[in-house]
Amino acid sequence: MTSIQEFHIASTKTFVQETLANAEGGHDWFHIERVYNNAIQIAKTENVDLYIVALGALLHDIADSKFHNGDESVGPKIAREFLFQLNVDSVDIEHVVNIIENVSFKGGRVERTFSSMELDVIQDADRLDALGAIGIARTFNYGGFKNRKIYDPKIAPNLEMTTEEYKASTAPTINHFYEKLLLLKDRMNTKTGTRMAIRRHEYMEDFLKQFYDEWDGLK
Repeated sequence: MTSIQEFHIASTKTFVQETLANAEGGHDWFHIERVYNNAIQIAKTENVDLYIVALGALLHDIADSKFHNGDESVGPKIAREFLFQLNVDSVDIEHVVNIIENVSFKGGRVERTFSSMELDVIQDADRLDALGAIGIARTFNYGGFKNRKIYDPKIAPNLEMTTEEYKASTAPTINHFYEKLLLLKDRMNTKTGTRMAIRRHEYMEDFLKQFYDEWDGLK
């Protein structure tokens, strides 16, 4: 990696830290940092451009649509303008923007309109942060942020939601495990990402068993 590219990455880290200084706890700088670290780790086992992986991971949630009235154009626009100001090559800018536009889950029923190994790596890294102990913590943090019920036995998970329904859902937090989190293990792109996801998936299954046992007063 060139010194210019290293400068771009360092500048992007600073920009993201400042931009997300007051973000919701599950989508703040620490989320970005974890996804970045996951992506770098996965990238070591894949034939990818580390520069693109770094920039894409750092900017993938610069303006998550759920905090911008569902507008999915905000994040790519901010990223494009920032990278342009850094004098990043236009081809690299378009690659990063395409990653941002295609990385999120969106209910799992949307086909990606762009493909690259760099996107595969970053998508796996982002999904890993939705799994395991961190994933559980983030899920309940966001549920509290949205003032949602923890659980309601009368409200069943909806596994057939459209993207619009998924984005507008106000279902209890436990439902999110079935509508997204438990689906991620089988949707990983890389061998490394899959291996890491399996253990985190099993941890969530153990958590849910314990949760229901406690809910029913069995433990």
